[in-house]
Amino acid sequence: MTDGRRQASARLLFQDKAASMQTLTEALTLTPSGDGRLTTNLTRDFSNAALAMDPDKGAPFGGLMAALAARAASEGLGLTVPLQTLTIQYLAAARFEACDFTPTLLRGGRSVAYARIEAGQPGRPALSALATFGKVSPSPSIKPLTPPTTPFQALDDTAVDPTLAPSFTRYIERRFDGGPRLAGGNDVSDPTLRLWMRTAEHKPLDVWDLCFLLDGIFPAYMTVLRGPPVISASVDLRYDFIEPLTPETSPEGWAVFQFTVRDVGGGWALDDGVAFSPSGLPLALARQRRKLVPTRPPRSD
Repeated sequence: MTDGRRQASARLLFQDKAASMQTLTEALTLTPSGDGRLTTNLTRDFSNAALAMDPDKGAPFGGLMAALAARAASEGLGLTVPLQTLTIQYLAAARFEACDFTPTLLRGGRSVAYARIEAGQPGRPALSALATFGKVSPSPSIKPLTPPTTPFQALDDTAVDPTLAPSFTRYIERRFDGGPRLAGGNDVSDPTLRLWMRTAEHKPLDVWDLCFLLDGIFPAYMTVLRGPPVISASVDLRYDFIEPLTPETSPEGWAVFQFTVRDVGGGWALDDGVAFSPSGLPLALARQRRKLVPTRPPRSD
């Protein structure tokens, strides 16, 4: 099959699978189910398996699970102050079925509240998370983070190959700064992937969308390593939120991201991410630790 026919076939597959998808709003909805638990239905639409594969080969996307954990703490505990920090340990891949999120208030005060969230299914814990919520108050301000400077009009709207892109990517619109740069498109001297992203719903950006998007792209190390992509699994993820989001922060839902490789070795990878508003306001930091899937050494004849 030629590259053109392969791409056309992949687009048809993409469109066919998108015909009756769960919406992102539905996926991020939690329903109280008693005993302090909140429940959602995890569907195959948010699988991290490639579109060309059986979605059951993958698991629910980590960014979705992060957003649900944060929202479970906020809604389940009635916390109205902004989310400041979210730290997640991914214990095991969840199944595509109902999943319970159970938040616990560790300590609540006038200005800061600490919460723990456990999520899982019968006999299968999926994640353990800590969330910190806190009031915003007047203080000195220092903003040393600087956003990428490439204007939106100059960005590349080339999509990631649907034969490689995970199912959940249908929920995200992207514009790359210089293209996806996969398979060694970045040099180790500047191992940073820069792009704009928003959800496919195009609504004003909120904190749950940002939790989703901060894990919404392939690992940055894939832009530095040459050859076929090295697969990995998320182990630890941390978000630090800098600026509370309002509907005016990004009315069209866009955020500007840069993801930088910090280290790859010993079977592990470490990436850092930063998110900005379209106007350049820093919104959040992310750090993710991934375990690389072992690769077989080349056979010696």
